[in-house]
Amino acid sequence: MKTAKAAMVMLVMLGAGHQVLAQDMFIYPGKGQSAEQQDKDEYECYGWARSSSGYDPANPAAASPAPAPAAKQTGGVARGALAGATIGVIAGDSSKAAGRGAVAGALFGGIKQHHTNQQTAQQQQQQQAGQSAAKKNDYNRAYAACLEGRGYTVK
Repeated sequence: MKTAKAAMVMLVMLGAGHQVLAQDMFIYPGKGQSAEQQDKDEYECYGWARSSSGYDPANPAAASPAPAPAAKQTGGVARGALAGATIGVIAGDSSKAAGRGAVAGALFGGIKQHHTNQQTAQQQQQQQAGQSAAKKNDYNRAYAACLEGRGYTVK
């Protein structure tokens, strides 16, 4: 009797977790499967779809490793300073003009490089989001295929 109760508790817990995972789908027992059988099938299909797709809807962050931080490009300040100093030398006769040009160029170069680094980071985030959505779609298709193979209607 204890074993039957423990098995029932396990199925209820597994079924409750699966309702969260399959919230985008409607699953109908097409061959008169019991609620217990449906919970068992959903759990088994969850495991199969997870291993087949490499995506776990219960832990989506673990399925796709975080990308390495964008390698920040440097050198914008130095290039800007060099260009500014060159322009300062051409435009004026004194070293003060070259110094002011170097400072202005360094400031401009640093701002430009910061903007470029931000754009690169944003592109990487968008790419990661797209990959995660594709993996989730693969998981959903595998999950639905498994359940349909067991006689359920999945929409």
